[in-house]
Amino acid sequence: MAVSILSHEVSDLCLGKPALSSLSVSATVGEALSALKRFGDLFLSVWSCDQHHRCNSPRSIKVDFAECKCIGKVCLADVICFLSKEENLKNPGKALQEPVSLLLNSKVSGLVRHLEPHASLLEAIDLILEGAQNLVIPLHSPFTRKKLISKSTANSTLHNNREYCWLTQEDIVRYLLNSIGLFSPTPNHTIESLNIIDTESFTVHYDDPAALPLISQSLVKQTSVAILDADGKLIGEISPFTLNFCDETVAAAIATLSAGELMAYIECGDPPEDLIMVVKQRLEERNLGPALDLIEEESGILSSSSDSSYSSSSDEEFGMGRSGRVAGNSARAGRSTETIVCYPWSSLVAVMIQALSHRLSYIWVIEEDGTLVGVVTFAGMIKVLRERLRSMV
Repeated sequence: MAVSILSHEVSDLCLGKPALSSLSVSATVGEALSALKRFGDLFLSVWSCDQHHRCNSPRSIKVDFAECKCIGKVCLADVICFLSKEENLKNPGKALQEPVSLLLNSKVSGLVRHLEPHASLLEAIDLILEGAQNLVIPLHSPFTRKKLISKSTANSTLHNNREYCWLTQEDIVRYLLNSIGLFSPTPNHTIESLNIIDTESFTVHYDDPAALPLISQSLVKQTSVAILDADGKLIGEISPFTLNFCDETVAAAIATLSAGELMAYIECGDPPEDLIMVVKQRLEERNLGPALDLIEEESGILSSSSDSSYSSSSDEEFGMGRSGRVAGNSARAGRSTETIVCYPWSSLVAVMIQALSHRLSYIWVIEEDGTLVGVVTFAGMIKVLRERLRSMV
């Protein structure tokens, strides 16, 4: 049975995937921001080419693979965190002219890795467990010169005479879930018994500052920042995922508001007027007048939100179990309106389904009274299934 899973190549998981929208490493932060809004993608791939046409020109059919390589990824939350730094709030215009490579320098290496389409699923899983979040897979064999000329004039998705796609941790988990019966009995075990609850999660108390470093770290780890009350109970989160659906104006709010205030700021379709005034006042008190332009030009979130609650996983009801009084994040473009949680006794398969259904790479783990235990991630799920595969071969 294990052999049937491992016999698949990564190209099998790439069927139907669109070509990557890309950005040159020589682009500016402002150009990255514009491209993210224009393409509507959550992430853009960043390529090492000094000049974009060197990768896409018909004259470069024989370009060496190493000459043009995907070296990272950027999202709107990266831009927002960058603009939230005090030195950048003092001169937002200058910050937007900085090279996009600065957004990559704050991250650990190896988050994006290249892999050939004939590589095995096992190779992909092992790269994920080594720390990769996105695998860059060629979609096609190299184009002929005639097709290359046509493609080059039509779009900017070509590199090294090829188009590429992402293969993500979510893709791996979804694929493994489709064959979950082969891993029995592991999927029915509790996440606590499988020891995949990470108790070293990022947390901040409601009245504490929003803690930009924690938000940045959670973005790198593909998790979130939990907001706790005085008793250590989860009452909400500051999620980079939510920030990806915000406007860059939220940078000023991150720099000035408490964690609880920021949660209220980003969970509304339009930020509450009283919080906008608080942000403006605190910017002035800190002599960050230039950042007021971010608020005055365009404030708030791109789309409206809905009521907040949270859901939990159980073996009986995936994602819709017992609930408590936990403030949640707002919906963006049809995304979940909830801070999603499970329990130590939730089964692995329940949590996998819950995470995939909400398109989240993590699920908070709480006790029945709402006390935060930790977080379960896609990487943790993949690790335990990889161990099960090893025992089956």
